[in-house]
Amino acid sequence: MSDAPRTSGMTRLRNYFLTGFIVCAPLAITAYIAWSFIGWVDSWVKPYIPARYSPDTYLPFPVPGFGLIVALILITLIGFMTANIVGRAIVNFGERLLGRMPLVRGIYGSLKQIFQTVLSNKGDMFRQVGLVEYPRKGVWSLVFIASEKETEINQKLDQEGDPLVAVFMPCTPNPTTGFLMYVLKSDIVLLDMTIEDGARLIVSAGLVAPEVKAKIVTLNGERIDGPLANPPVGTTPQPARSSRTASSRPNK
Repeated sequence: MSDAPRTSGMTRLRNYFLTGFIVCAPLAITAYIAWSFIGWVDSWVKPYIPARYSPDTYLPFPVPGFGLIVALILITLIGFMTANIVGRAIVNFGERLLGRMPLVRGIYGSLKQIFQTVLSNKGDMFRQVGLVEYPRKGVWSLVFIASEKETEINQKLDQEGDPLVAVFMPCTPNPTTGFLMYVLKSDIVLLDMTIEDGARLIVSAGLVAPEVKAKIVTLNGERIDGPLANPPVGTTPQPARSSRTASSRPNK
């Protein structure tokens, strides 16, 4: 009889510890990453700041983040200067100079295209999440669907009425690496989850899944997005489950 309260107390302590760990661990990791990034930027920028402009010269302790602030101001000023004719001419001259270097031009060109796609042109970002059968039939992998563009690959391999679509299959738990694949549009099952929900699902290795919202339609054909529930007594019309959802079959 004396073991029951002891076991119950240990269980409560374990639950308290796990609850505290769930609260503290993300905060600690986020703070560590942010602090490490600030320190990394400071270590690069601060040595180039004249001593008379650095607050570390007048204070008995270093000021973290001052180098990051200076870097943000400089990047903004460079962007402002590049927007005019003189700055654009200087940038074009520098790019032509880099274009003559055999190894550097490939690296610079690839990095520039990636950053332009991610930061500047939002229309070229991934637009939807889907599923494809990979690596074998019956096994489904999560993919990010890129915008449909007419490329040389489409000209050579497209089937009539069923074009190839570029999809990116990220790896778990690091979604920045993965595989680029061209898949027939009819072989892709489109999902309603957002890109952020898909990335969260991949990073968590399937542990953090977005909330499922079942699709229902009223008798007059209007579609309602939301969780299914019993309607109040006496209300009409009664919603009926849609016969087909986005995840019921591949999108033809």
